[in-house]
Amino acid sequence: MAATLPSSAAASPLLLRRHAAASLSSRCRRRWQRPAATRRDAPGAPLAMRDARWLPPAAPTGCNGARGATRTAAAAGEAPHRGSEGQGSLWMVLFATAVVVCGSFEFGTCVGYSAPAQVGIVSDIGLSNSEYGVFASVLTIGAMLGALTSGRLADILGRKMTMRFAAVVGIFGWLTVYFAKDAMMLYAGRVLLGYCTGVLSYVVPVFISEIAPKDIRGGLATSNQLFICSGCSAAYIIGALLPWRSLVLVGLVPCAVLLVGLFFIPESPRWLANVGREKEFHASLQKFRGRDSDISEESAEIKGYIESIHRLPKAKIQDLFQSKNIYAVTVGVSLMIFQQLGGINALGFYTSYIFSSAGFSGKLGTTLIGIIQIPITLLGALLMDRSGRRALLLVSSSGTFLGCFLTGLSFYFKAQGLYSQLVPTLALCGILV
Repeated sequence: MAATLPSSAAASPLLLRRHAAASLSSRCRRRWQRPAATRRDAPGAPLAMRDARWLPPAAPTGCNGARGATRTAAAAGEAPHRGSEGQGSLWMVLFATAVVVCGSFEFGTCVGYSAPAQVGIVSDIGLSNSEYGVFASVLTIGAMLGALTSGRLADILGRKMTMRFAAVVGIFGWLTVYFAKDAMMLYAGRVLLGYCTGVLSYVVPVFISEIAPKDIRGGLATSNQLFICSGCSAAYIIGALLPWRSLVLVGLVPCAVLLVGLFFIPESPRWLANVGREKEFHASLQKFRGRDSDISEESAEIKGYIESIHRLPKAKIQDLFQSKNIYAVTVGVSLMIFQQLGGINALGFYTSYIFSSAGFSGKLGTTLIGIIQIPITLLGALLMDRSGRRALLLVSSSGTFLGCFLTGLSFYFKAQGLYSQLVPTLALCGILV
């Protein structure tokens, strides 16, 4: 029984394509069922056909013309294929990521600033070693305050406004350090820088994960850690060449770039959907996915996820200690605790002093660390999805143990007066590992 074609006003594109496919298949069968003697110059062709005027071939409408029909249908206004999503707009995702990772770079410069600046600050301001120790470590106090308030700020002000606020705080912090005349101004500037890094440490990776397509989300997320190490390395390397006040410019530049660049990128579409700004949500998502991309499926997915989150009961701190969550919480918190107990911040803040105490050049030591950090971090980012997190954690923890052991052994030999020639080498190898 022949299928009835619905009216053009009511027919959907899917029904039209199905009917076109059925029609093409029927014409293909009729073509192959024709008699063989159909050419006008064939011996069995009718006389009327031999005398007929030659006509040019019709446009391809059979089996070989299916692709042409598809192109025509697409030109007539059918929706583009979903496989083209992001092809024309990937530049916006990459540009936005490049802008916000300036905050990650700023984080790294704040951590790496104190090591190469120690000698200059102590001599110019007249700080004792204990006072300089306060200057270096007070960054963590500001970072704790920033981390505690970052989530609330990002939910109320938005991701972009929170990053702007953090950049302004960072600029004031660097200017306070630059114009410091005593220890208290140095402490105040360092606390402001710590608050800036605490806020950026949360909002930057959240923003990247919210704007990135699923297929490249993991790769873009690793750029946060990569630029943290890049900023730290830049502070180490440039700090070996510039005085401590000029080194402040290394931290001011990423803050300024972040502050200006945020004016040229859209707000996070997930945050806009979360606060109910529907029109801006669709406009932002369309910019990140491309003007001609079909965002209906992704927008529905985002809305469904947000609605499911809103239906959940409000989370409480006690929920972390429930039996279903306690194992994951213990593992995550333990990793953070063991990282700090391994002395990561102490090595970062006092690298130059540690090398000098071991009899090695402080400037050369910090420069070597700055050079080796970036490729190792990049290697870890490349291996993360291939080798798995657990394997990398095992290798990293083994390397941390070896590095701490060699560094401790070098200072033990120095205190006991043993193998004095090996002390600088052991300290260098331990810190580099």
